[in-house]
Amino acid sequence: QLQASGGGLVQPGGTLRLSCAAFGGTLESFDIGWFRQVPGKEREAIFCISSNGGITWQGDSVKGRFSISRDNGKNTAYLQMNRLQPEDTAVYYCAARNGPFLNYPPRTHDLDYWGQGTLVTVSS
Repeated sequence: QLQASGGGLVQPGGTLRLSCAAFGGTLESFDIGWFRQVPGKEREAIFCISSNGGITWQGDSVKGRFSISRDNGKNTAYLQMNRLQPEDTAVYYCAARNGPFLNYPPRTHDLDYWGQGTLVTVSS
């Protein structure tokens, strides 16, 4: 089971750090993806990290502003979001794939487990 947390209301230019914690199992062998979704649009992959943290992928929409990390000892992955803009407003999901991603960006059906989502609102 995955649980995403850390969302909230932030002003433009602000920062948030999202966490993705695994319960009842270990994330160690899983690649992790962060996605976001706004109403009426498809869920968008924005950042990925391999099981050992050696490979990452980031979408153009977040490049240079967001970063990803993981602590397998804590069974947790993180999404650091800097310089947030109103267009970053969305529900953010973390997901895990049992094995390496075959393509980037991953499609939603490439992921085996999903967290419940956490809402990020960027507004003044």
